[in-house]
Amino acid sequence: MPKTKILYVEDEPFLGRIVKESLESRDFEVNMASDGKDAMSLFHKVQPNICVLDVMLPNKDGYSIAQNIRQVNPGIPIIFVTAKTQTEDLIKGFEVGGNDYLRKPFSMEELIVRVNNLLWLTKKEATPDETEMVSIGKFEFTPNRYELKGPVSSRKLSHREAMLLQILSENKNTIVTRKNVLLRVWGDDSFFNSRNLDVYITKLRDYLKEDSAVEIITIKGVGYHFAVGKSV
Repeated sequence: MPKTKILYVEDEPFLGRIVKESLESRDFEVNMASDGKDAMSLFHKVQPNICVLDVMLPNKDGYSIAQNIRQVNPGIPIIFVTAKTQTEDLIKGFEVGGNDYLRKPFSMEELIVRVNNLLWLTKKEATPDETEMVSIGKFEFTPNRYELKGPVSSRKLSHREAMLLQILSENKNTIVTRKNVLLRVWGDDSFFNSRNLDVYITKLRDYLKEDSAVEIITIKGVGYHFAVGKSV
């Protein structure tokens, strides 16, 4: 069975060596670059299954690399690792196409759990129902294709955006708890993942603005009410 290939871009030699050796000990194939300018050539060469990108890199930062990768492969999972902790940095990471965000210092166990979780989401085979289009007001949502078509624009969603919207669409005009969403999308309800959820909800609200009859309403202390009224 072929090994899962990881593109790992990290400019700190000591950290890079530890992470690379730890992942290889778990039977991953790790292809590592230490300079941002080398990342895309390595990406094309190895055709990885998942990317782990530091944000602060020489010559080309992780955000720019992620944008380039998304142009080539819209569906590949991308994890950012960084010492940056500001909310705006977190938001930017997701805006450029990141699927997950891991703060330094991090444990190898946490990185491996996040890698495996994203790989599972990517490799999960669709059932026939998952390939069907779902109507959400004026929108057409195809979960398995990560597509959301609105009355004005169409967009490709990330894995987690699609998962979150699917959960909401399964619970139209009812309340879904925040804890349930966190467990289904992230696998745990930690504070950091809770912050991630806030970012994703904000992004989905922005995507859904094209239909005023569709609204994600926060029920404080409980979760979300996905209100889908009759579109005019």
